[in-house]
Amino acid sequence: MRADRDVDVVVIGAGQAGLSTAWALARQGFEPGSGFVVLDADDAPGGAWQHRWPSLTLGTTHRVHDLPGLRFEQPDADTPAVTSVPAYFAEYERRFELPVHRPVRVRAVRRTAGDRVRVETDSGDWTARAIVNATGTWTRPFVPRYPGQELFRGRQLHTVDYRFRDEFAGQHVVVVGGGASATQLLAEIATVATTTWVTRRPPVWREGPFDENVGREVVAKVEEAVREGRRPGSVVGLTGLLVSTPYIRDGLDRGVLERLPMFDRITEDGVAWADGRSVRADAILWATGFRAAVAHLAPLHLRAPGGGIRMDGTSVAGEPRIHLVGYGPSASTIGANRAGQAAARRLRRLLRDPGELPRTA
Repeated sequence: MRADRDVDVVVIGAGQAGLSTAWALARQGFEPGSGFVVLDADDAPGGAWQHRWPSLTLGTTHRVHDLPGLRFEQPDADTPAVTSVPAYFAEYERRFELPVHRPVRVRAVRRTAGDRVRVETDSGDWTARAIVNATGTWTRPFVPRYPGQELFRGRQLHTVDYRFRDEFAGQHVVVVGGGASATQLLAEIATVATTTWVTRRPPVWREGPFDENVGREVVAKVEEAVREGRRPGSVVGLTGLLVSTPYIRDGLDRGVLERLPMFDRITEDGVAWADGRSVRADAILWATGFRAAVAHLAPLHLRAPGGGIRMDGTSVAGEPRIHLVGYGPSASTIGANRAGQAAARRLRRLLRDPGELPRTA
């Protein structure tokens, strides 16, 4: 294997989590290129942001937090996030000369003899003393199974497939899900179509952003889940709260955010409940969230009986050379920033002599 394919750390993914980790590794004394590399499956910078729907603007998305070391100069609130955030990520890679290789799709990560792991990709293999997995969730959309799903003659799509409201003009759309994406897309689609909103439990609206107490409560619950090896939940799933934004208030005023309980089955032309109710639909939009994109880690046998990966901080429990950033409590922009720096500090202590490195922790 060529020398440049054998490094201390391989970072998998170049979204918020991967870039913040790469910046932190350089700060901890790992040499870009020979000490660490970043492998990204996308053709261009931007992580999941480059794949989001064009109508998602900086004014309607959750706040985009700065990556460490470079402020995000936020344009006008009406600027599409799909262009502004990837441009910021691209500048970040250039500014800090991060060794991002793309497009490189990781197929599997395996242990090898000695203290190395092998990262197998469609562009050849890499070996490393440690890995930081930062692949997020966007590539693994979750759609629950319901009886009759295969019989539906209309269109079924997930949030990742959504592009423009006009493609639903004149139709009736059932939107499934109780998160921020569901409410935003519902309010948007309802300007050109009729809609039905269904969720597993009634929404609870909160004026203004989550305060620190709510944030700490959510993080604590997710940390407990990953320590026990359970699947981490979502903010809405753990708190039952939705932030009331201007577009949400507009949707409430127009009556489009009146929720029905979850249906029991899907029919050829719509959805139906056990009590005999039914709704005709041309399309069903599943805004039902995501799962962690970690299938390439399967050869490492990391999953706990609870279905998740048991964590000790940013490292897998009992596996100090395998770190997950953007997983569980760090699955947010600000959480990924902090976790990336924590992972880099732990890897410095594990892999290098601290006395030989600059004091930048």
